[in-house]
Amino acid sequence: MTGLAAGALPRVGPWQWGRVEALRVENPHVKTVRLTLPHWVPHLPGQHYVVRLTAEDGYTASRSYSVSSPPERTGVVELTVDRLPDGEVSPYLVDELAVGDELEVRGPIGGYFVWRGESPLLLVAGGSGIAPVMAMLRSRRLSRPDAPARLLFSVRSPDDLIFAADLGPETTVVHTRRTPPGSARPAGRISAADIAAVAFDSGPAYVCGSSGFVEAAARLLAEGGGYDPARILLERYGPTS
Repeated sequence: MTGLAAGALPRVGPWQWGRVEALRVENPHVKTVRLTLPHWVPHLPGQHYVVRLTAEDGYTASRSYSVSSPPERTGVVELTVDRLPDGEVSPYLVDELAVGDELEVRGPIGGYFVWRGESPLLLVAGGSGIAPVMAMLRSRRLSRPDAPARLLFSVRSPDDLIFAADLGPETTVVHTRRTPPGSARPAGRISAADIAAVAFDSGPAYVCGSSGFVEAAARLLAEGGGYDPARILLERYGPTS
């Protein structure tokens, strides 16, 4: 689906300067950064780039951010960033970065939590953990539109939705603290019933979110969803990810 040989991974390129082509606010604390890269290579959905900031005194800080755009969108990558209050990199990317600025990046990186076209495809995401699985869903829409896919997306409230305009009919949203008006499901964490409603009899399940969310979702998939552990791929994020 990306022009790569079966089993191959994109070669990790050198550090390069990408230019900020666009910035999109996803919610009050999450922003998507679209970069044009002089040495772009097609990534696999689920991979990430490292962003490195260098201060005037030479101090550097770097963090990894998942690519949320599909590899079919050539020449650019979109990195979706959740601002962490005590972060060294994310506050700058969300609050200060402007269109036309340049960022030093390296990637694509990662070979485990990647989608190569397997189906049916189940995606389970918590909060900003939706970034890599959105790359999978977007790529599937472009490269394998007939492949069955479902996304179970857990957020605290309607205000915390990410990619709200791009959540299609294959998406089920679970609100853990506050639901939108008229919601039939009360607020609460994902449950065995939520998993049962989206589970497939075959194919992989990709789960991404905080450690607690990932562990709970993986347990529900294995115990109530009928997923053998070999079918469950996990990606955790956190302040130092």
